[in-house]
Amino acid sequence: MRVGYARVSTGRQGESLEAQRTALEVAGCDRVFVDEVSGAKAVRPGLAQALDFMREDDELVVVRLDRLGRSAADTMTTIQDLDAHGVRLRALDFDLDTASPSGRLVVGILVQLAQWERDLLIERTHEGLAHARAQGRVGGRPSKLTAEQVESVRVSREAGMSVQTLAEMHGVSRRTIARAVRERA
Repeated sequence: MRVGYARVSTGRQGESLEAQRTALEVAGCDRVFVDEVSGAKAVRPGLAQALDFMREDDELVVVRLDRLGRSAADTMTTIQDLDAHGVRLRALDFDLDTASPSGRLVVGILVQLAQWERDLLIERTHEGLAHARAQGRVGGRPSKLTAEQVESVRVSREAGMSVQTLAEMHGVSRRTIARAVRERA
């Protein structure tokens, strides 16, 4: 049996999910399992269901190899699990099939390249953020309280005013008040 697996990282990638489903159906998958979670998260119920569903001599089909795992090590572990259960892996983007030794070799190399590319992206992102901070730009959500309001909250809190009252006065949550007091202390 040919089983498909599709994964998207966020709800905003719904189009990508449909494109994956279509490609898997065109590839002749009898059943398609889906995960709509971050690849960085370990829990992927759709993949677990697909692995439980498949039997020896079945084939797991993915549109791209990077849809299979969170990292190179995770992808290789999944491939090894499939191999141990007699399940072949086919990646449509490179027309790879782990049934052959050369297919397994190429999959291993591609998994490592995908991990390297992801690591480079993370590194460049961190460098870009550091550069922006050095230029005086600050990312993230703007503070709900001005510096003057934070000082007023701190003084009022020291005088015994409740967090709830301060939150209502400033139109923010209690958590925002508590954080402002804690971070400015």
